[in-house]
Amino acid sequence: MLFLHQLRGELRKLFARPRTWMGYAAFLLMEALILFVYKLERSQDHMRGIIERNGLEFGTYYSSLTITFTIMLLSMFLLGSIYFALVAGDIVAKENEDGNLRMVFARPVGRLRLLLVKYSAVCLYTFTFVFFVGITGYLMAVAAVGREGGLFVIEPKMKVFAAFPDWWEGAWRLGLSAAGIGLSMITLSSLAFMFSCFRMKPAAATILTLTILFVDMILQGFPFFKPYENWFVTWRMSAWVFLVEQHLSWAKLVESYAFLAGLNVTLFTIGWLSFQTRDFKT
Repeated sequence: MLFLHQLRGELRKLFARPRTWMGYAAFLLMEALILFVYKLERSQDHMRGIIERNGLEFGTYYSSLTITFTIMLLSMFLLGSIYFALVAGDIVAKENEDGNLRMVFARPVGRLRLLLVKYSAVCLYTFTFVFFVGITGYLMAVAAVGREGGLFVIEPKMKVFAAFPDWWEGAWRLGLSAAGIGLSMITLSSLAFMFSCFRMKPAAATILTLTILFVDMILQGFPFFKPYENWFVTWRMSAWVFLVEQHLSWAKLVESYAFLAGLNVTLFTIGWLSFQTRDFKT
């Protein structure tokens, strides 16, 4: 109960910072822009060509579910990573920069417990943010094209193609994929959190995190590294797309998320060990 009380206080402090809300506003604007583009005749013709070339009916699969999935697929990894890195890279380093940690450690609180509370707050923020994007994107899509229709998925990079004509099954798969994105993006937040535990400025922690992420993505794109793509972190993070395959491959999912879970524990441990050796009293 004490841990939950501390976590509630940490979340209150987290959401009191303006930069925490920047991501919500940015995604609302982006979703509105994407939906405006989807209403254009040329965009609908492009989608019609993709859907009908795969032998499916445009009226069934040009739907709010398909548009929501596209929004999450195209935006979450690139735009979302900026705000996750910003918040996670700020949560420890900013308090040290402001001198708050010195006051915190005047009380009988362990450093590991403090980091666990902050890391839990970061994970909750990351996971719930993904569902915020999914829910708001879906509501906007319903307002634009209506509620009816199935879910159409095509992702050449991960070799995933699926079509779910039934709304309930499509909605279930879309919700499942949102949970998968949330778990995947926790790895990015863990990396930023680790840097935040080091002796560096919040901006440096954010920049280092994004640099590693984008370098990983760039290297993965080189043909030479194609046989080794499953060793790249961003490829493992993209495993959430397997949650919308026509037939779920639990072996691939368990392998990828076990890899990410082990990486998260490692990143937190490195950050904790660095944090333990720092002097906040002088």
